[in-house]
Parts: sequence; C-alpha cells; structure tokens
Amino acid sequence: MLFLRMFIVVSVLVVEAMALPKLIRIGGLFDTEDEEQELAFRLAVEFFNRNTMIRRKPALVAQVERIKTGDVYDATKKVCGLLEMGVAAIFGPQDHLTSLHVGSICDEVEVPHIETRWDYKNKRDDLSINLHPSPSVLSESFVTMVKHLGWQNFSLIYEGNYGIIRLQNFLKEAEKNKWGVRLYSLDDRIPFRKVFWNLKKDFQSLKVDHKIVLDVNRKILFDVLKQAQQVGMVTENQQYLITSLDFHTTDLSDFKYAKCNLTGFRLVQDSYSDYNQLVESMARRPYNYRKGLTHGIRANCRLLPVLGIRDAPGNSNHLTHSAIITSKISTCDSLKLATETALIFDAVHLFISALEQLDVGKEVEEFPTISCFGGVNKGTDGTSLINYMKSSNILGITGAITFNGEGVRTMFHLDLMHLMEEGLMKMGEMLPGQTVNLTRYVGLEEASSQRTLIVTTIKDKPHVMLVNSTKKLHGNDQYEGFCIDLIEALSKILDFKYEIRLVKDEEFGKEKNGVWSGVIGEVMRGKADMAVAGLSINSKREKAVDFTLPFMNTGISILYQKPTTKVTSLFSFLSPFSAEVWTYLMITVFAVSIVTFLVGRLTPYEWINPHPCRQDDIVVENTFNLRNSFWINIGSIMQQGSDLIPTAFSTRTAASFWNFFTLIMVSSYTANLAAFLTVERSIYPFNSAMELAKQKKIKYGCVDSGTTRAFFEDSPIPLYKDMWEAMKSDPSNLVKTSDLGKKKVKQGNYAFFMESASIEYLSERECDLTRIGDLLDSKGYGIATKKGNRELSAKLSAGILKLQEEGVLHTLKNKWWKQKGGGKCTIKQSNTVRELTLGNVGGVFVVLIFGLGVSVVVAFIEFRWKSFQWENPNKDSFWTLLKNEIKFTLSFDQQTKPVPQLKKKKSSTTDNSRSSMQSQGTHRSAS
Repeated sequence: MLFLRMFIVVSVLVVEAMALPKLIRIGGLFDTEDEEQELAFRLAVEFFNRNTMIRRKPALVAQVERIKTGDVYDATKKVCGLLEMGVAAIFGPQDHLTSLHVGSICDEVEVPHIETRWDYKNKRDDLSINLHPSPSVLSESFVTMVKHLGWQNFSLIYEGNYGIIRLQNFLKEAEKNKWGVRLYSLDDRIPFRKVFWNLKKDFQSLKVDHKIVLDVNRKILFDVLKQAQQVGMVTENQQYLITSLDFHTTDLSDFKYAKCNLTGFRLVQDSYSDYNQLVESMARRPYNYRKGLTHGIRANCRLLPVLGIRDAPGNSNHLTHSAIITSKISTCDSLKLATETALIFDAVHLFISALEQLDVGKEVEEFPTISCFGGVNKGTDGTSLINYMKSSNILGITGAITFNGEGVRTMFHLDLMHLMEEGLMKMGEMLPGQTVNLTRYVGLEEASSQRTLIVTTIKDKPHVMLVNSTKKLHGNDQYEGFCIDLIEALSKILDFKYEIRLVKDEEFGKEKNGVWSGVIGEVMRGKADMAVAGLSINSKREKAVDFTLPFMNTGISILYQKPTTKVTSLFSFLSPFSAEVWTYLMITVFAVSIVTFLVGRLTPYEWINPHPCRQDDIVVENTFNLRNSFWINIGSIMQQGSDLIPTAFSTRTAASFWNFFTLIMVSSYTANLAAFLTVERSIYPFNSAMELAKQKKIKYGCVDSGTTRAFFEDSPIPLYKDMWEAMKSDPSNLVKTSDLGKKKVKQGNYAFFMESASIEYLSERECDLTRIGDLLDSKGYGIATKKGNRELSAKLSAGILKLQEEGVLHTLKNKWWKQKGGGKCTIKQSNTVRELTLGNVGGVFVVLIFGLGVSVVVAFIEFRWKSFQWENPNKDSFWTLLKNEIKFTLSFDQQTKPVPQLKKKKSSTTDNSRSSMQSQGTHRSAS
C-alpha cells in the first residue's frame, strides 16, 4: 500500500514536471537598423527567465536573425532557419513586405506570428497577431482630439504614399464633419522648408487658421520641424497636432522657447513597473548596441547590477555576459523608448502570458522543428498559443492590451503631450471611444510662470480706449476703459501677466468661408490667449471659441438723434386732461345742472314770494329753472359767482359738493397745464423697431461685423428679416465701427442699431442722442478663449463671479458710464409730464355723485316735513302728494305755483301762521 502511494505521488510530480519543455526558443526577425528593438527583445527574454510565474520555469532562448529591409528571399531563408530550430513563435520583422511574407509562412506551418508594426489591414491571418494599435481606432482618437480642440479648418501635412493611407479613416471623418482640410505632401527629394514656405503663403493669402496636423515618421520629425522653424512656421502663431506615437522621442530642445503650440501623443507608459528597469538595462548595453538607440539616453542613470543576456549557442549575433561592460557604464536621466521598442517588450510579455495559460491547460513535450522543404510541416501548439494571446488582457509598457477576434489591438491608452519650456509635459489622456480627459491644462498656471498671456481687443468706448496723455506711453499703459480694468482685476485674482494687443482689422469677428476675422479669429488662430472687449456671446461664436460667464448683460436697441423742437398745437390747453376726462367733465356739468334743477324744484324751501312786500300773495316762485341751474354750475367751474343763491339745505348740499369737485378739477388742470407749457416734449418719428421698419424716410443700419448684424441676418422673425434686407440693399447703411454709426445718426435721418450698454454710455455724454424703444434681444458680454481651453475659461469665469459678488463690476460700470464724463444728460423724473386720465381724477367724480345723491335725499326729507303742515282737504296720501309735486317739478315751463295752505289750528293762529309764512318768505327773498 505504501508503495502504491509513493507511485501515485511520483507519477503526479512527473506529469507536473513535464507540462512545458525545458527549453523554449522564440525567433526574432529584425531589420539591420532595428538594433534597439533587438535589444529590447533580448532583455524581455532575460526578464522572463528571472521573473516568470510558471510552475516549472523553462529556459526561454532568444533566436535572433537580422534581415535586409525589403529582401523577401533573405526573409524566407532566415524564417525557415528559425523554424528548423523549433521556435515556439516568431516576432517581426518591421518591414511591410517581408512581414507579410513571414506571416504567410507562419500561418501555413501553424506557428504564431507576432507583429508590432503599423499595418492598415484590419483582417489578419489566423496565426497572426499585432500589438500596434489599430489604425482605424487611432484615427478615431485623432478625430476626437481635433473635435476637442475645436478645429474646423486646418492643414494636414503627410509623408509619402503611406501617409495618406494611414490617414484615410481620419479624412473620411473630416469629410463627415465638414471640416476644411488642405493637404500637403512631403517628398524627401524636395526640401521640407519649401512645403512650409508654400503653406505660409497660403495662410497669408487665404487668411486661414495656422492649425496643422503633422503626420511624419519619427526619424524625420526633427528635420521637418527644424526646416519649418527656418521659414517662421514654428512660432506662437502656429498650432501643431503631431500624430506620431514617437513624438516624445524627438529632440525638441530647439523649439521649446518658440512659444509654438506643439501637441502630440504617447503610447508608452513610463509609470509601468518594468519601464525603469528596462530603460536602465538598455543604457548598460555594449557600444555596438548603443549606437542605434534613440537620442533619449542621457547621463546620470543609477548603477544597477549588470544583467547577463543569454543567447543560443552558435548564434552569430549572440550577446554574452562577458561582453557587457561592467565598469564606467554610460548612464542617463531618462531613456525615451520608441513605441516599436516598447511594443516588442510587451509582445514577449504577451507570449509569456500565453505560455502560463498553456502550462495550466495542457502538456507540451516540445515545440517541433519544422522544415520548409520536407519533414514535419506544421507546429503542434501554435493555434492554442495564438488563441490564448488573442483572449489575453494584460497591462504592459504600452498600457492595456486587448484584441478583437481578428488579432487586432483595439484597446490602448494614449497620453497627450504638450511642449513647454521645461520640456514635454503630460496634459491629459484618452481611451478609444472616449472623450479627452485633461489632467492638467497647459495654460494659465504654466503661462503665468513662463510667458505672458496675449489679450486681443478692439477700441470701443468705454470698454477699450487710448489714454489721452501728453506723455508717450508704452505697452498696457496706452489703454484704459472698463475691459482694461476688468482684465487687470482678473490678473490680480488669478495671478497671471498679460499683454494687450489691438486687432489689426478692427473687427469683433465675422465668419466668411469658414474663416473668422477680428478678435475671434485671433483667438482661434492662437495669436491671442483671450479676447477681452464688448464681445457679445451668441451661438455662432460659441462654435468657434469658448466663452466665460458674462460680465455684463445688454441687448440690441436703437440709437437716434433727439428732435430739437417743442410740441406745438393750437389746442395745447386741452393737454392736461385726457379726452376721456374731458368727455366725462362735460357730461358731469350737464348732469349736475339737471340734478340742481330737480332738487331746487322739489324742495319747498326754494319756492318763495316774488314780492316780499305783499304778504297776502297766494303765488310763490322758484328761481332754479333749467337755464339758471346751468348758469350757476358753469359760473362755479369758471371760478366766478352768480346772482343765484340756493337757500334750501338740499340745494346747498348739491352746490357744496359741486364746488368741491370744481376746486379739485380746476387745481389739477392749472397745475398740469403749467407743466405742459414749460416742459419740452420731443416728437419722435417712430417709437419702436416696427414703426421704424414701416416708414421709408429714415434709413437704419448697424456695424458690418458682429452680433448685431448676425441677429438680423439669422433671425427667423419676418420683421427683422425684412429690416436686414433693407439694410443690405444700401451698403452705406452698414458701417465699420460704432463711432461711424454715431456720426451718421448725428447727420440726421439715420437710426443705428447697437448694444444698449453703448447707447447708455453715449446718452450720458451727448445730449442730442437717445435710445428709442425696448430691447430687441437679451445677451451678455464675455471673455473669449480658444476652443477646448476649458480650464482657462473656467478660471476666468470664477474670477468674474468673485468680482460680481464683491461689487467690483458694478463699481467699474459706474466709473466708466457715470463718473468719467457721464451724468450730463440725465433726465429727472419730475420733468416727464403726462395728461391726467380718469384713473387720476375718478375719485372726485365719485364724491360729486355722492353729494348729489345726498342733496336729493335731503330734498325728499324737506318735502316730507313740510307736507305735514299743509292743508289736505282731499285726504291724499304722502305718496300722492309727492307724485303730484314731481309732475309739477318736471313741467319745465312753469316757474310759479299757488302758495300751499297751512293747517288751521285757531283763527288767530291761522292769521299768525300765514303772516309768519309770508314774513319768512320775505326774509328769504331779502337774504
């Protein structure tokens, strides 16, 4: 039993020990100039032999062969030699033609073929895999970056025929996005500077943006940039996007002080754990391997234990431990690995990962030798290895590595690199199919410490003006205004330096054939970092540049000349009251006269003896006929008296309320008439944009470039579309600057559309100018920055918010609008006079109506009281008596009536009563 157990354990150990062969050879085919990649290949094998996680570590041996570039026969000979050695996989070569031939052989004999070169084919052989990022996916990344930068028009410089093939997907996307792309080809038979000279002339003649996508091989990238610099095409005016993944390996020391915007991509991740070890090991190689390495090797690398690199015995190109220099080794600050070098290292890493999976999955006794001319013609485990590699997901020096089913790499990580004075700096990163992630904006922080930000602007009162001084001023001291104070305040908050430059074409910016002029164009072309002016924010400009939060709100209105004549009218005396009040006043006079007449007839106390001396007359008379009633009321409203005096309480009540009414109305009329006669009222030929559009006598226009023109030109509203047609029908309606528009307004018969903030400034200083009508739109002034410059824009916006919260913006506006020469034409509110309407004096009418009602009620009470004293032989009721009295009252032609007979109590009292009544009538008549 013990023997059986020992047999089982030994059997398991034997099976486990035989999972992989003791010696595994891998073949490397390298062009004669690819010494750096060959060294990386050897070092990767050495790293495996020291660090592998395979249970029983086999010896991995690098079989290296060098072939002539483009020599298919030599490649066939060398690959067959490697197959006869029994290699598990073949790496390389880099040449397109020889690599295709090697790939077809490997596919035929079922040996994995691992490539690290750029290849435009998306479909591969079954036994082939390529670690270089897919060109189509790379193009998508380039397109994403161009969109992020906000480029709409740019030039594309490429190298040779393969250059245009490399960028075909990029050009398809450019056509889909309707970008304006101008193509320039580099030919090694023609000096590069000639192409850039032609490009420079095109920039000047076409006035297009100096934005360039540069797609050239890393071996000539330095020469291309150097010759471009010689013709003045590497300056602060140019912006380059370099597509080479080896941008970081180029010596850019000659360009870092040129202030040129050089941006590129990097696939190599220097933060990977094996990166530094690989770099330092490569720096310690023998001289013959050192000569092919990139210029990135520098002094001062740390000394490490020397790595021995084993090679197969008998290999003519083998590197032995003894061949390595172990003393006074060249050292470096930082080795900038080329992309293909890093990819070779990752390719070996990927193969080792597949070996580890194969070690777990099956037993492999050996990788057979294969003869191209007979014998065993196929490998045994090539398909398994290639499938393991295609399904792997590893992290290497070139980032995350993932493949699709065709063996094409679709996952990778790109660093965005930007040239600064201290060298290349990482500014962000991106993954396929995702937006750009800026981890650091190379702008405000760096610019504040190493260069001065350029601020473009345009003379426009009160935003930017030249200082009126007897001394000769220089630099920023030449300018003053609201925007000058604004940028100065922002510079103190955000700690940056700036230089103000006036735009040469004196325009805010308009687009023509895809090219922007004015300050917008300056920012887009990189000639300025920001535009600070009275620059309105609109959707069209937002597509070209980024804007901060608005620092001032405004809108379009009409500037017009004030009329110099007063309002003159033959019936100016009617102005204090509205037509409605005059109508109600006339109706009131008539109504009050009627009420006075009726009350006077109804009350017994207004019927008096016309002859007081004859006490025995039996007829009494009433003076309140219709004519007298009108006369007494008209006399009152004219502030004149009359001979008619009411004696009854009811008629006096009516007269009192009428006199109160006339007092208020006459006083209001007198006061308002005085104001109308003393205050000048101007007559405007129009009061709104609609009225302006309807008339034909007065012309109107705006500045030929800017948001005001764009508002009318792009407006969907029929009124504004018609107004734009009228403006452009006469070129003289459109002016170049606001000052010219103001001059045309002063010449007469011209209305000028401009921002209300500017109109407010002018009307504070020039009293013959005014604003007419309401705002046609609502907008804001903002600071423009380059598209994609979100961090700079965000910081400026934060500064504007802080200034707003602290009240600085309000203070600056008062300073430049009110204090600096303003306040001359301020119109006081008391100077504006309006006619009085019924709403102003309606209460007086109500009081009058109430008074008339009281007088009528009192008249009825008086009649009722007196009726108790009268004889009533027919025993009529009070209502019958009242009815009869009203009938008599409404008989307008009768002014007298019999004296009512008083009741007889006693004979003596009757006479006394009659005598008393007559004496009372006499007394009233006398009074």
